[in-house]
Amino acid sequence: MNFRPISIQDKDVITAFTHKSDFNNCDFAFANMCSWSFFYDSEFAVADNFLFIRFYIEEKGHRHLAYMIPLSDGNGDGNAASDLHHAIEMLEQDAETMGFTPLILGLSYEKKEELNALFPAKFTFMADRDYFDYLYLRADLATLRGKKFQPKRNHINKFRKLYPYEYHPVTPALVPQCLEVERIWWKANMDDKDVEDLSHEQLSMTFALNHFEELGLTGGAITVYGKLVAFTYGSPVNDTVFGVHVEKADVFYEGIFSVINMEFASRVPEQYIYINREEDLGLPGLRQSKLSYNPTIILEKYAALRRR
Repeated sequence: MNFRPISIQDKDVITAFTHKSDFNNCDFAFANMCSWSFFYDSEFAVADNFLFIRFYIEEKGHRHLAYMIPLSDGNGDGNAASDLHHAIEMLEQDAETMGFTPLILGLSYEKKEELNALFPAKFTFMADRDYFDYLYLRADLATLRGKKFQPKRNHINKFRKLYPYEYHPVTPALVPQCLEVERIWWKANMDDKDVEDLSHEQLSMTFALNHFEELGLTGGAITVYGKLVAFTYGSPVNDTVFGVHVEKADVFYEGIFSVINMEFASRVPEQYIYINREEDLGLPGLRQSKLSYNPTIILEKYAALRRR
């Protein structure tokens, strides 16, 4: 297979596979793939009607080659199981050529079961709760109706009483102000042990904001007395799931996260049934926040490592 680095110019080629797939995890959002490619050395190839994505992860101090599950364009021989079996064999051959044991990440429970049926006892499967995705009904986040969302509505009502605010779509003209909010958020949240992770996130975010339209991103921002105090952005994962990749705010403004979340969700097109707000990374505060929005699905994601 002929792999090459993922770049902005590859958006149409890659999304032709991802947007029509039934994979709902945030890793398949092109904007994520591209803006994080500097960190993972992400590459892609198209072969035999499948999209292959490979990248590198750190595992116990060692760099390991990993793959996403190959995505079909639907134009195979008509036997989906046979086509996937062939694609996995191609993936295995590529990994072995590169000197690595085949490792596939981001498998849903259903795809894990399918892979195990295609290759009985050939893979060891592992799951890490810290990397499960949170999926919400778009209508829930957009309206916050019902008793279960009363605390969120209370936060928003308090914010509205305290601050006259305006909502704005994120445009290139707002990028410098968004980056300033990011710097404010960084100062409020930085911990010595998190510096490296936050630095990588900042690089990804800066790239995304500076290539906003090219990446197909959509975003929103909140201003108070003309000052930008929060922003968020996201992009489609597939034709029914929209991913929210970043949400940052000046924490001085109590309730601001509830406001930017609802305002942005209410403007996500209705074709998207779900909003994927990504993982909690095992951070207690982030997990509590994501659970407080009553996710419809906590999307399990498995790793499959070929047994030796």
